This record gives sequence, C-alpha cells and structure tokens, in this order.
Amino acid sequence: MAEPRKPSPLVYSIAAHRGFADALVAGLVPRYREEGFGLARLTLLVPSSRAARTLSEAFIRHAGEMGEGGLLMPRMIAVGDLDLDKKLGAALDPLGAADIPPACDPVRRWLTLDRLIAEARAGEGMPPLPGRARLNLAREMARTMDRLLVEEKEVSELWLSDEVRDSVAELASHWEKSIRLFSKVTVRWQMELNARGEVDAATRRNLLFDYAAKRWRETPPPNPIIAVGVTSASPALARLLRVVAGLPQGAVVLPDLDLSMDAAAWEELGLAGASLEPGKPVFGADDAVTHPQYHLKLLLNRMGVNRAEVQPWHRRGIAAADPARSRAISALFLPPQASRSWSTLEPKDRRLDGVRLLASATIEEEAQAIALLVRQQLEVPEKRIAVVTADRGLARRVAQHLERWHIAADDSAGRPLALTPAGRLFGLLAEIAANGPDPANLVAAFGHPLVRSWDGVVRGGWLKGLRAFDRQLRGPSPAPGMEPLRAAAAKAKIADWWAEAEALVANLADWPQDIALAEALARLSAAAESFAQAAIWEREDGRALGQLVEELRGQAEALGTVIETADLAGVLRDAMEAVAVRPGYGGHPRVAIYGLLEARMARADLVICGGLNEGSWPQPPGADALLAPAVLRALGVPGAEFRIGLAAHDLAGAMGAPQVVLSRSLRDAEGPALPSRFLLRVEALLGDDLYKEHREHTIPAILPHLDRQRPPAPEYPRPAPDPAPHLRDVPIKVTALDRLLGDPYQFYAQAILDLRRLDPLAADPFSDPALRGTLVHDILDGWHKARGSQPNLALAPYAAAYFREQRVHPLFRALWQPRLVAALERFESWIEADASEKGRTVLAAEISGEMEVGGVKVQGRADRIDRLADGTLAIVDYKTGAPPPKKQVLAGYALQLGLLGLIAGQGRFADHKRGQVVTGTATRFEYWSLGKAKKEEGFGYKDTPMKEDKAKTGLLPEEYLPFHAEKLAKAITLFIKGSKPFIARENPDYTGYNEYDQLMRLEEWLVRLTETDTAEKDSVA
Repeated sequence: MAEPRKPSPLVYSIAAHRGFADALVAGLVPRYREEGFGLARLTLLVPSSRAARTLSEAFIRHAGEMGEGGLLMPRMIAVGDLDLDKKLGAALDPLGAADIPPACDPVRRWLTLDRLIAEARAGEGMPPLPGRARLNLAREMARTMDRLLVEEKEVSELWLSDEVRDSVAELASHWEKSIRLFSKVTVRWQMELNARGEVDAATRRNLLFDYAAKRWRETPPPNPIIAVGVTSASPALARLLRVVAGLPQGAVVLPDLDLSMDAAAWEELGLAGASLEPGKPVFGADDAVTHPQYHLKLLLNRMGVNRAEVQPWHRRGIAAADPARSRAISALFLPPQASRSWSTLEPKDRRLDGVRLLASATIEEEAQAIALLVRQQLEVPEKRIAVVTADRGLARRVAQHLERWHIAADDSAGRPLALTPAGRLFGLLAEIAANGPDPANLVAAFGHPLVRSWDGVVRGGWLKGLRAFDRQLRGPSPAPGMEPLRAAAAKAKIADWWAEAEALVANLADWPQDIALAEALARLSAAAESFAQAAIWEREDGRALGQLVEELRGQAEALGTVIETADLAGVLRDAMEAVAVRPGYGGHPRVAIYGLLEARMARADLVICGGLNEGSWPQPPGADALLAPAVLRALGVPGAEFRIGLAAHDLAGAMGAPQVVLSRSLRDAEGPALPSRFLLRVEALLGDDLYKEHREHTIPAILPHLDRQRPPAPEYPRPAPDPAPHLRDVPIKVTALDRLLGDPYQFYAQAILDLRRLDPLAADPFSDPALRGTLVHDILDGWHKARGSQPNLALAPYAAAYFREQRVHPLFRALWQPRLVAALERFESWIEADASEKGRTVLAAEISGEMEVGGVKVQGRADRIDRLADGTLAIVDYKTGAPPPKKQVLAGYALQLGLLGLIAGQGRFADHKRGQVVTGTATRFEYWSLGKAKKEEGFGYKDTPMKEDKAKTGLLPEEYLPFHAEKLAKAITLFIKGSKPFIARENPDYTGYNEYDQLMRLEEWLVRLTETDTAEKDSVA
C-alpha cells in the first residue's frame, strides 16, 4: 500500500551559489541510493534533454569525487518546453492513455497553415502574399497558436471575452484584421485536425500532463519521482508539478528561487498569474515581467504553493561559491522600489567578491580576451571554465581564437544549418535554381569545399579550371542563360572543364515558374549529390540537412505543396536557419561554450559571461506579429518581455559560480553598443568606489603582447623604379600619356608590369564609372553600326532594348537609364542636325588607330570620328560625367583627344572587320557628355578643350596639336627612350586613378613626404 500523501507540498530551492546540478546530485545520491540498485528506482523530471546531459555529467563528477568506479543513474524524463523545441520524454507516452489523440506533424501543420492562410486572405478580399512571406506568416501563426495552447486559451476567447473585445477596439485597424485572419485560420485548422483525429503537439502535451497528474494523484507511484530544474510556468505543467510535490516520495526542486527577498519586494513583482479578485486580470500592466524571479512566482502561483512553503536545499555542489554571493545577487536584482535600499548598503554588502568586469574595444578584441582568459585559467589543474553568451558570432570567434593553443571548444548551442558546409552548398544550389546561373553563386558553388572533396588530385584539377573561369567572368554581368557562360569558358580555353561543370548544373536550369516543393527538393538533392557525392550527407550538418529535406519532402508530397521557384532559395534558407547543428563529443574536457539555454543548470569554477550588451544579453523581445500585447494581457498570457526576465535569471544563475567575469565590447559587429541593463545594475550596485576594484586588469595588459612583436620594418621609401632600357620600350596608349606625365609609377605598373585591377564577379556599372562608361560606349557603337543597315533606327528604343538584354542591375536602370536615354536622344538630334545643316557625317565609331613617333608606337581608340564639310576630321569623346577642365589639358593631364588627332594625321585608324581606314587632318575636338546640361534643361551637352568663342582659357586651335606633339615627345625622351625613374605621385596636382595606391604603399610614405614639405616651407618662412 502506498504511503499517505504529505500534508503540504515538498518544494525546494537551490540557491545560485550552490551550483544547481552538483548540489542536486550531492543531495540525491545519499537520500535515494539503494544497495544493488543505485539510483535506478529514482525518476527525475527534467526540462530538456540538454538538462539530462548536464545532470549525467554531474553524477559522473560526483562518483569520481567519491572514488566510486560506477553508478547506476536515475531515469530521466525530459518533460519538454515548446520554446526549446524538445519533445516529451518517451517514458510519459506508455501510461495507458490510449484515448489521447496523437500529435500532428509540425511540418505538416506549417505547410497546411500556408494553404489555409492563402484561402482565408482570398476570402477576405486581401491581396495574395508572396510564397516566402506566406510561409513565414504560417510559421509565426503556428508559434502564436502554440503560445495560446500552452496557456490553455481558446481562439474563441478573442471574440467572446468582453475584456479582449475592449482591448481590440482600442487598437489600430490592422490589428483587428490580423486577429480576424488568425481566428479564421485557427478554426479551419482545428476542423482539419478533428477530421484526422489528431491534436497539436502543445495540446497533447497538456493532455499527457493532466493524465499523469490524475493517475499519480489517484495511485501514487511506488518509486520516488522528483521534478528538478523545471521553470516553465504553463498551467498544465504547473498542475503536474503540484501533484509531484504532494506525492509521498515526490518533490520539486527549483533553481535559484530567491528566498531571502522580503515580502514587500516579492509583492512588487506584480500579480504573476494570481488575480486580486475572481474574474479579474491575472497579469497587471505594472507587473515586473523582466525580473528574474517573476517566472518563478508565476510558477508557484499556478502550483498553488506559497513561497514560505519552499525549503532551502542545504547540500553544496563541487563548484559552490560563498553564500554571500546569493545575497549579493538578490540585492542586485531587487525591483525598482526595493532597490532604494542600495543607498544604505555598506561597501562590504555591495562587494561582489570573485566577480570581475572586462570591457573591450571591439567584439573581436573581446573574443580574443575571453580566449586568453580561458587559456590562462587552464593552467590551474582540474579547473573547469565555461563561456556563456547569447551572441553566437562571439562564441564562434572565441572558439577560433582557442584553436591557436589547440584547445577544441565547440559552441554547444550549435550553428544554424544554413551556415554549415552542407547547408551552404544546398542553399547555393537553391539560389541557382531560383535565380538562374548567376556568376557569383555559380563560382561559389563550384568552389565549395565539399565539391570533388573525395580526391585531392581531382579537386586540384577542378579548381584550376574554376580559377580560369572565375577570371574570365570578372567584369559586367553576362546576359542570363547558359550560352554566355559557355562562350566565357571557351574564351578562357577550358571547354572540357565547362562540359563537366555544365552537366552538374543542368538539373538546376529552366525550372518552371511554379514547382511542387517535393519535386524541387528531389532535384536539389540529386544536384547536391552530383556536386559532392555522399559528402553532402556526412557529418552532423549533412545528417541534419538530410533529416530536414526528408521531413519537408514527405509532407510537401502528401499535401501537394506548390511554391514559386523564385521563392525557393529564401524558403529553404528560413527553414535551415531554424535548425541548430550541434557539435559531437571530443572537445576539451574542462572548457565549454554555452548558449543561455544550454548553460541552465551547468556549473564551472570560472564562468565568463560574454556579450553583455543590449540586443545580445538580453535580446530584444520579439513582439507577437498577430496579437497585440494588450490582447495577450487581457487573455492572461505573459507578454514578450517575459523573456527578458528569463535572460536575467540565466545571468543570476551564472553569477553563482565561484569566479565570474562579466564581459562586453564597446562596439559590436554593427557599431557602437550599449551596455546590458543587467551590467549597468552591477556597476550601480558596486558604486564608483568598488567599480575599479572589480575591473579585470591582467588580461587587457597581456592582450597587446599576445602576438609576437616583429622588429619595426624600415621606412618604405617613395617608389621610383628604374627598369632596364629594353623593358621601358613599350607602346604608349593615348589614355596612358596622362599617367606617364602625371604619375609615372602608375604607367610603370600598368604598361611595364602589365598589372590590371581585378573586377568583381558580375560587376554592376552603377558602382563603377569605368564600367558605366563601357556600357554607354557599347550602346553608341552598336547603334552607329546598326544604322549602316537601318538608317532610321532610333537611339532611345535601341538603348532600352540593350539595357534589357544585358540584364543591367535594376537599381542602375531605375536611376540611370532615364537620364542616359534622355542624353542619348539629344545626341541623336545633334547628329541629325549636323548632317542636314552643316554637312557633318559620322565616319567611324569605336575605331582603333596607331602611329609611330621616335620608334615608339602610340595607340588609341576613338569613340567617334566625323567628316566635316571641308573634308577635315572631328574627334568626339563620349563622357558619362563631366569632361576634364581646360586647365588639366594645359597641365598635360588630359591629352587623349589631341593624341587621337595626331594619330589621324600621322598614322591611321582602321577597322579590319569592315575594311575601313580613316586618315586626315583633325581640326575639331569635342566632348559629348551625358551629364546634366549646363545652359538648358535636361541631360547631354557638348564641350571642347580648345579656346573658342568667348572662352578665356584653353589652347587656340592652331596650338592644340603642336602642344600635344610636344608633350608626347617629352614623355618618349624622358621615360621610354630615356632613363628617368618612374616616380610615384611625382605631380601632386594630377588627379588620376588610384588603383595602384596600395601597390606603391602610398600611405606609408605620403605622410613623411607631406611632413618634409611642411618643414621646408617653415624653414623658408
């Protein structure tokens, strides 16, 4: 016969300083251990499988501490928490509850809600949502449904409750539409569930809890059952915990419930689920939901347990701190009114012995400081160190810095599947299928580490071909489709490599606009296997990807889910972001990196809390997109700020370790950062007199000396290369003479070293004036040539068609195409007017020419050459911006037009494809700019570098060509045939290009040059 129930529930609290897991084990082992059975008869209800793992490690440590060879551990059941995405422990299912319906598959629910949302919006006359946005809304709606189900709220309460209706009436109209849509979808979903005989997972969990509570209340189990570390305050779980606490051999052990807080402070936390009168709200607008004790007060209220009934746990853990720490933590997190007592605290009561504050300039420096601190503390034998942070980027940085000392410390919170190698390759293939073979995605997929990874020799040859393909694709983005890529591969002389590469992406080309999701996943899986074979499914990330794909494909096939191909990559990325890939075992036994959830119940001798900035710890509360905070409060559901209180409780638990370091960076990855509100409380409690005492000084002092100090490099001189005569003998391009005279080093780098800037993949003209100019030149060249067979071809339609065919960036088209077309139309009117009124005709466009001067070839390309009525030539240069001012021509830094005129007179222009040769005397030189007109409305104007009409500056027409001939002869004499060094930045007034500044190491010597010039001027003065 079972023992009679206890007169009052048995609830314990383990103070933060004791170390929850180790203190719990230290009390459970002597109390429940049996000879021959160990703890096998004991059942522990734990919040998650991660908590079960933490307790297992604590049992192992205890056995080692006691010198025991082994220990039969208790049975652990993860009761689960929807926020942790854990399933119920399997042991609760075989309770004989055959009448409890099975839970629906979460993926099936997600895809079904997507369909129901589309139908409901259509019924409401609302515009359809894009596929990805609708699926994201379905995911958000599923979360909101779970939130209400956990709190045992029915959707009907949204319209039947007077208080809820009053709250809705005070909100903006979009909230009412959102609530109506949510209600309709939820009702239809429940109808589908009833038809299938299923329930939501949250509902099944509540039913199982109630069934277990009923059965254990009526027939108490013969063996002890203890609920440990469970802090979820859902009503059904609270009822189960109340029953467990009342069992003859049952108890509930809570983490870090503050038993020393006075009654006034406890009341200041607010209602916390206990209304002042029946039927009144259970949550007040002034509830301190961000307090670390609030969720525990809510749990106790729902259990029907008074805080005075909770007993302290008296056992200490292996890594226990001084009891004063718990008192300090209690004072640290007092609610606002109660915190006034800080002003009366003595310094000894404000001191946080063992707690240090570490501030770093940047997040990278913070990661390095934390890694150095871990490395330093590992010198202490048997000392365990835990790094706890909500910032996964910081966690990854710390792990990378620890690798320099061969310390393996993987982030136990894991990485999103989308950032893992397998997820990254799958996402790239989805991008190619959704958006076509974009060069950037194509090269990234071909170069992925998993591709051809099974054979180093094969991969080496593969990467060799890829590099040639990559180099060929640099520059403006090719037209869509495979044919331009095939032509690029042929031009790079890698046709065989491309044949193999094209076969890999053949399954990703020409997808329909809409495609069945199951078929899309099957195609992507086949493509992934052709890229990486079995490597795509190996390791932790591959297995997680395979599970995600199989679940999604199976349910999508059963439901017939169809999505737009353009949304495929985004949908998969969102799905993979929700999957965390955790590392396997094998890291350093005394170092751990945790997220906030993983750190609960864990304990170490030193706990480093990193990333203590607002937005990281605590993270901003994500407001419910479907139900307004006032509606949730009227329903009796905790608001989003509730999570801030959980983050505060996580910090309070971490601060119970013997040694604690609270770390933050002044700047994070996005810019200046604000310190966490929790850290500000620590600083305020310490006060100015104790703040300096608690600052960490050793690590910041060591950090600058962490890397080996190299001897200072000698000062780099101003470059002035002097190549051999045979190396100097190079042709001069008409666009390069400016560089040769203005900045000789740039000419040396370009013409003699033959170095060129590497353009980005699929570069867009919007971000590069040179590429923008190339685009305009190609349009005008094509138009001039097309007029040979189509004399009446209009320029504007031709330009618009060219923009479409070349797949120019949408932003460039929106901002530049209208003004370019307007200027081109003006150009067209000028050409026609010149032909009809002045007898001036276009002779050639984009034609190359050459002449020889002093044994040196001078080469150039004219944008356009016109024949004037008197038989002489006009040289026209197109500009997308402003032409060079006349003073630059006089200085010798804008000589292109004059040199083209010299080539026309002393050499020749030739178009070998058309069999055209152009020679003659050039008398007219013009810039045709597509910029905003100076003297009239619109875009497009003409200018000349010569001194004409009323111009006050410039070269006279009869001086123009002789001036250029003199500059050319000077350059040839000094540099090409002479021995003058190619001095970097020889003429400071030259405002040319800067792509060779890094090569000449400009910033290393320019400052010294400027200081020397200033000193010389001061000495003269």
